[in-house]
Amino acid sequence: MSPDDLPRIAEEPAAFERFYREHVDDVLALVARRVGDPHLAADLTAEVFLAAIDAAPSYRPDRGAPGAWLAGIARITVSAERRRAARERRANARVEGRRLLDADDVERLQERLDAAAQARALHDAIAELPERERAVLELVALDGLSPAEAAAVLRIRPVTARVRLHRARAAVRPHLFVDEPPARPQPMEAAP
Repeated sequence: MSPDDLPRIAEEPAAFERFYREHVDDVLALVARRVGDPHLAADLTAEVFLAAIDAAPSYRPDRGAPGAWLAGIARITVSAERRRAARERRANARVEGRRLLDADDVERLQERLDAAAQARALHDAIAELPERERAVLELVALDGLSPAEAAAVLRIRPVTARVRLHRARAAVRPHLFVDEPPARPQPMEAAP
């Protein structure tokens, strides 16, 4: 489907079906990288396409390819779900009591927590990034977009996207190797 035909998905079922078939795998992959539940991933993917139908009449080809436009919608949809889930967790935490754990439960839980420490450190480092830098990093590192495509999704200049990506990578890099620092190349000795 050409970018000029995209607005037709809001009114023509056949156009929407072509658009959906062309992009569903990419959208599902983008969503699945951000959520761990397959049912939630399927629901959010459906929400992305419903939002695309609503937004199709305002699509502008000069702002990026349909795939990048759809990635932007997916990113907004997933962010909204994260905010909703966080509100729900806070509400549940206020009303739930603690389940009693026996010694074996605590030991198994501690083993799991220890095993996931590096992933948590990386996740925490990414979460602490300013939203602008985190958005570029996620689109490039997780979704496989080029910095130029990420710039189009975020409606910023490509050079701005590259600068934000550089800053994000620099901030996250120390958290990639919690247990073992990366091996540094040793300088070569001069031959006698």
